[in-house]
Amino acid sequence: MGQSYRVAILGATGAVGTELLELLESRHFPLANLKLLASPRSAGTTLEFRGEKIVVEAVNERSFREVDIVLASAGGSISKAWAETAIAAGAVMIDNSSAFRMDTAVPLVVPEVNPEAVATHRGLIANPNCTTILMAVAVYPLHQVQTIKRIVASTYQSASGAGARAMEEVKTQAQAILNGQEPKPEILPYPLAFNLFPHNSTLNEQGYCEEEMKMVNETRKIFGANDLRITATCVRVPVLRAHSESINLEFENPFDVAQAREILSQAPGVKLVDDWQANYFPMPIDASGKDEVLVGRIRQDISNPNGLELWLCGDQIRKGAALNAIQIAELLIEKNLLRPQIAAIV
Repeated sequence: MGQSYRVAILGATGAVGTELLELLESRHFPLANLKLLASPRSAGTTLEFRGEKIVVEAVNERSFREVDIVLASAGGSISKAWAETAIAAGAVMIDNSSAFRMDTAVPLVVPEVNPEAVATHRGLIANPNCTTILMAVAVYPLHQVQTIKRIVASTYQSASGAGARAMEEVKTQAQAILNGQEPKPEILPYPLAFNLFPHNSTLNEQGYCEEEMKMVNETRKIFGANDLRITATCVRVPVLRAHSESINLEFENPFDVAQAREILSQAPGVKLVDDWQANYFPMPIDASGKDEVLVGRIRQDISNPNGLELWLCGDQIRKGAALNAIQIAELLIEKNLLRPQIAAIV
């Protein structure tokens, strides 16, 4: 029997936290012990794992003792508050927030793209933004064959990106509208049911929102290509789960469409859904609950001889967050890169 590991989920009761729990079970992760951590408000809640009830604990200074891996998905402020404590206790934190993604000392990892980056960790590894992960998995196999010069991305982001409460809000709003009532936004700034709006994250001086700049900066870091030209427009759409993206790629030279399809049909983490006869291409309803990024509608850009167009859908909670984190943990185990336990600070 191989070695097993002690894991803590920080933010266990959230949408990504519960998905992490499901993935640890379905992927038969080699667990010696599992600890579920959350805010004091959620403490005492029980979650089921492998047929047993586990009580959620309030995170505290002693929570990370005798823990090998912390899967953190409780928001940037929580990650910043507890990262140092977790690392000092000897754990490796895989953080799903944006807190450390652009820190030059912290690897930003998509296992299908830059697995070698995990070897540089100092106890902390960042999980990229969901839209970045989905795009990277789909376009990097093409980038390996011919260098991408420019990416134009338009995203169609589901309510799941704003968490479980936002998903419920869309359902409530839809019911209200169907009953002739006014939809009330509480989690999201505007009604999302039967509506859409540009991503509501903070705008910079150039008019790009934070979500769009995440795609720009994170993709450059993951690809190791600081001069890669990227622009993005991110939109929230009335879909419960799974994001969609329209991607326009520009290469140095023409990229044969048939070759692109063949490459993506064999790419890790990708499922080709490209049925032109039936006019059937990736849809969020098909991507929800799936591990793979669905890619299709691959075609020549008629405005640019060196351009390719493609469409993708991927489960934001799964590959866009929880699955990528689990894959990073599996990579650490495979490469024997977990830190030896040191004495916990009293």
